[in-house]
Amino acid sequence: MVTLLTLQKLKDMIPGAEIASGIGSYPQIVKGEIKWIAVRGLGYHDWTIYYNRPTMTLDYIRRHGDKVFGEKIIRQMVDCDDEAFGMYRF
Repeated sequence: MVTLLTLQKLKDMIPGAEIASGIGSYPQIVKGEIKWIAVRGLGYHDWTIYYNRPTMTLDYIRRHGDKVFGEKIIRQMVDCDDEAFGMYRF
């Protein structure tokens, strides 16, 4: 997975590529653990993070998960520079 997400790395990625994923507790989002996946946009070099219950597959979460909002939690999940963060699709 990506160590530091930059705008150039987003531009170099294949549309729809997985940037990072994980399982963890994020009380800012929901009580208990969640599974999440960060995905590059399909047409433009934007990206977003989706989440759901830990029992769901990453494919299911990618298609049906809820979107993560809030700069602090987004940067906690995916280490990114300011340019890459500016491309986050809210």
